[in-house]
Amino acid sequence: MAAEVKQDVCVGCGVCEGACPVGAIKVDGTAKVDADACVSCGACAGECPAGAIEVK
Repeated sequence: MAAEVKQDVCVGCGVCEGACPVGAIKVDGTAKVDADACVSCGACAGECPAGAIEVK
């Protein structure tokens, strides 16, 4: 299961984009996860200062 971004919490800082080891996140206003590329490692969630990302 891919990481999910809470769009109403995301501030678009881009930290998650840099933390993703497989390049599955792009930030254009807010973060968007490419579910097909995401490996559910949780690196993005651990780095998100707003707590906007969940990995289920």
